[in-house]
Amino acid sequence: MSLPNRLAAECIGTSWLVFGGCGSAILAGAFPASVTIPAFGIGFAGISLAFGLTVLTMAYAIGHISGCHLNPAVTVGLAVGRRFAWKDVIPYIVAQVVGAIIGAGVLFLIASGKEGYVAGNFACNGYGEHSLGKYALSSGLIAEIFLTFMFVMIILGATDSRAPAGFAPVAIGLGLTLIHLIGIPVTQVSVNPARSTGPALFADAWALHQLWAFWVAPIVGGIIAGIVYPIVAAEKRT
Repeated sequence: MSLPNRLAAECIGTSWLVFGGCGSAILAGAFPASVTIPAFGIGFAGISLAFGLTVLTMAYAIGHISGCHLNPAVTVGLAVGRRFAWKDVIPYIVAQVVGAIIGAGVLFLIASGKEGYVAGNFACNGYGEHSLGKYALSSGLIAEIFLTFMFVMIILGATDSRAPAGFAPVAIGLGLTLIHLIGIPVTQVSVNPARSTGPALFADAWALHQLWAFWVAPIVGGIIAGIVYPIVAAEKRT
């Protein structure tokens, strides 16, 4: 598949991830517009499932086109693990960020059509006073690094040529669901720099000030997974 085709798939897939996952938090419950996660409506479990379903559906839809990374940390982790060409890393990341901005932009246009709507947190990731559980930066970094590490480990394992064929999207989607069930109270869960960037552009200014953490931590987690998995799986290095 040509690079332009793959980049288009990554852009579309990431826009669906952001629109579907963040949209479940913004649109799927009757709650104050300034609150990111509804206290009722579909709740944490529903939002977690929505993120998992976006990845699962896109994995089947575009996995055969682009690999369905939808996430700079995944792209970097796969490159470190020698599953992806380094020359395509930057183009993939650009396409993912553009897709995330598109998805967040469409969501903002819909959400802002409600009378009295205020963007507020707009499903952004945060730490300190902007964490749902008021977790400190250190807790947020640890959570994002470890959760991304496990997510990329799941991806590398599920897509291993020795793994059962055809089930990778299910494992990856359920893995992301579990990650959100764990991490929403800590950082609202990023594990994806593109997912964090799109909504931050439409939210209050604090989201951009804290955005660096949600680039650094997930990419560190992805790099660690890219190093660890081939060792654990005894993959032959070429």
